[in-house]
Amino acid sequence: MPSGGPGWHILTAMTRTVFDAFRATAEAAGDHVFLCAPPAPGRAYHPDGVEMTYGQVLASVLPLRSAYAGAGFGHGHRVALLLENRPEFFFHYLALNGLGVSIVPINPDYRHDEMLYQMDHSEADLAVVISARVADLEAVARDRTKPLPVVDAEHFPGSLPEPMTAAHRGDPGLETETSLLYTSGTTGRPKGCVLTNFYYLNAGAWYRDLGGRLAIEHGRERFLNPLPLFHMNAQAVTATCAILTANCLAQPDRFSPSRWWHDVVNAKATVIHYLGVMPPLLLNQPPIPEERAHRVKAGLGAGVEPELHARFEERFGFPLVEVWGMTETGRIYTDNHDPRQVTTRAFGRPFGGLEATVVDDKDAELPRDTEGELLVRWSGPEGPRHGFFSGYLKNAEATADAWRGDWFHTGDVVRQAPDGMLYFVDRKKNIIRRSGENIAAAEVEACLQAHDAVAQVAVLAAPDEIREEEVMACVVPMSSVAADRALADRLQSWCLERLAYFKAPGWVLFLDRLPTTGTQKVQKTQIFPRGEDPRRRATAFDLRDGKRRRGSR
Repeated sequence: MPSGGPGWHILTAMTRTVFDAFRATAEAAGDHVFLCAPPAPGRAYHPDGVEMTYGQVLASVLPLRSAYAGAGFGHGHRVALLLENRPEFFFHYLALNGLGVSIVPINPDYRHDEMLYQMDHSEADLAVVISARVADLEAVARDRTKPLPVVDAEHFPGSLPEPMTAAHRGDPGLETETSLLYTSGTTGRPKGCVLTNFYYLNAGAWYRDLGGRLAIEHGRERFLNPLPLFHMNAQAVTATCAILTANCLAQPDRFSPSRWWHDVVNAKATVIHYLGVMPPLLLNQPPIPEERAHRVKAGLGAGVEPELHARFEERFGFPLVEVWGMTETGRIYTDNHDPRQVTTRAFGRPFGGLEATVVDDKDAELPRDTEGELLVRWSGPEGPRHGFFSGYLKNAEATADAWRGDWFHTGDVVRQAPDGMLYFVDRKKNIIRRSGENIAAAEVEACLQAHDAVAQVAVLAAPDEIREEEVMACVVPMSSVAADRALADRLQSWCLERLAYFKAPGWVLFLDRLPTTGTQKVQKTQIFPRGEDPRRRATAFDLRDGKRRRGSR
């Protein structure tokens, strides 16, 4: 079995999949709680809350595994899952993983065109979804060239439709694809990151062994992670760490500022996960007894504003440990050893074989304390890509570009101090980060450009005091169209019908022209004078109240 460095050790000679690791824990510590959903009155599933032990989850996984195997699903197939943050997600994921079937988690906020792209690109053999979304996936299936059977997970059939192709020969192993997670790049459609069993097991072990303020105790931790299961944080890193340490993963359906401390207490959380949007929202809540009546020893996340960091820790009584990581990297950096640098955007030093360098636009290494792009790689004899994603599906060119020079190019701008500490500065190029979601501006631009009232459009990030950044669409309307609030509302509605709600413009700014190069490429850096807040312009319309998650009011 390959070595993954300090974060990896061999559980048993037979541990070659996440399911193997889970089954080993279930057999050794079957009475330990694995999954928890804190109470949430009015929630569609488990409104009173639920806890499930490893033994109980295994008892639910095995019949599903037999059902999938009986239908012919196996090594080399892919199954799409739209199961939200429900505990049942893990029943299907683990059952499929044990057969060598890769999962393709679907963002429940995706609309028809986004799901159609994902189902087309992934060539999923089956979609398993909650009852409320069966009709949506059936509509996607009708528009997909290749057939896509859709199964209601809440009324799982006695027999499943057989996949159109036979499973690969041989048992699944460490290099078998575990999942296909879609992540926004700097241009165009989201890219599918191929992640293997080794990626998952190594990522979970890396988290397990971080130490310092993030020391994980076997069988004694309860991780409360409100992040979605279609992201690597909760599904690949936290859940696998829990499995490797016989610990509990607690997941609310989503983060709610007013309900958060109740969730923390009800889940008996010892470690919580956060996004930068969470601390200011929690600090703005009125004090309640639960905010100090908890067992939390640390929070793990990214993006807390330096001016709020110490205030949060003083009020709520535990440290927020800043980390850095990406879907492509699996492993993370973390500022987890005292003295932590809470007045800065420090996120740790390279360690354990995960190397880093900071370069200019020509990939030349920069002196310390100089801002540039962060590049990372593995330094061991296994090669620089060891433990990273396997590549972008059907996009060898993008994979090669990301790995040029045998360093992975993160697209993040950082600086590195003489003592090796890394500090986050900003994102490179054209990504908007809103409440933890990475939004490719090009995707929103393509949607708006299709509207017949739009002559030109450039989408960029506007500052936002709560969500870090908000989507701003700079629009040059067609000459026959009035540039008014009504048009701004129509453009937002157009996007909301075609994109996930968080991708739609929260601001629409009307301009007479956009600066362009000789080849008619928009020069986004020339749209506004340096230092100007574009939200203050008279032709900027604030549409943030119009952005609502599906089903919310």
